[in-house]
Amino acid sequence: MSPTLTAAGLYPKVAHVVPAIEWATMSDDVDAILRLKQERNAVILGHNYMSPEIFHGVSDIVGDSLALAREATEVDADVIVLAGVHFMAETAKLLNPAKTVLIPDLRSGCSLAESITPEDVRALRRLHPGVPVVTYVNTSAAVKAESDICCTSGNAVQVIESLGVPRVIMIPDQYLAGNVARLTGVEVITHPGACEVHERFTPTDIRQVRVDYPGVTVLAHPECPSDVVDEADFSGSTAQMQEFVESRRPARVALITECSMSDNLAAANPDLEFVRACNLCPHMKRNTLGAIRRALETMTHEVTIEAAVAERARLAVDRMLQVGRPGR
Repeated sequence: MSPTLTAAGLYPKVAHVVPAIEWATMSDDVDAILRLKQERNAVILGHNYMSPEIFHGVSDIVGDSLALAREATEVDADVIVLAGVHFMAETAKLLNPAKTVLIPDLRSGCSLAESITPEDVRALRRLHPGVPVVTYVNTSAAVKAESDICCTSGNAVQVIESLGVPRVIMIPDQYLAGNVARLTGVEVITHPGACEVHERFTPTDIRQVRVDYPGVTVLAHPECPSDVVDEADFSGSTAQMQEFVESRRPARVALITECSMSDNLAAANPDLEFVRACNLCPHMKRNTLGAIRRALETMTHEVTIEAAVAERARLAVDRMLQVGRPGR
């Protein structure tokens, strides 16, 4: 990071989506965070659902869960601040056991992660002996420790197909599992978990967007119910949505996912029209500039994982990261 970087210098990156009067209220926190990152030898990993002042302003590495997991292994810093939710911070800690990993707000949870326990996984194994368990990264380290391999929405199909089996247990997102089953032809046993953001979308929502915004291209996250995905023009992870927008450049686009995804893509693509047909994630929005500043000032809240759990969970995450690499 350049020592001369300032809030004023960063503003052009977000000017399309953050009014100058709002940025003025954020500048003190931004400048403090930039200074603290240097003092602490810290980096900020920002998920695609972070608001623009975090995503474009103070984050050093941005992306979806898969990108952040991969990039976390390459971080050259003493401290990682995970601007996202708790399971993401745990994943960063799994991959960087010697580094200090901070999460700005301990209340940044996830409905998917909270929908399943290690005992639930063990019960599924008892019911389906010998069937491999594929666990979505949107889970606690303790649940990952009970699985064979992890996946994200961006690589779920690739992970499932890499196993070469006709049947898998895929947890905990019932909608992602159903959508992956349709794409792979693999029988998927799942669990009744769902994302509180994506499960609220309906096919009627998309049909109304098409009526209100003729010619719109609709992209839906695969955590949405299958009938919502069927109404969309494309379904993919947030990184895959970004690639679609930036390569195909639809003049008018609606992202059926968390609201900040549209804000961040709009900031980077001011010539495109983004229809805000979205839902807010209350957990992601607990990440604020003020919370990130306090995390760096006070070195809280540090993420820790029991050693025995971490060892087993790390194995499942490492297996995921090997899928798709050269030689695999």
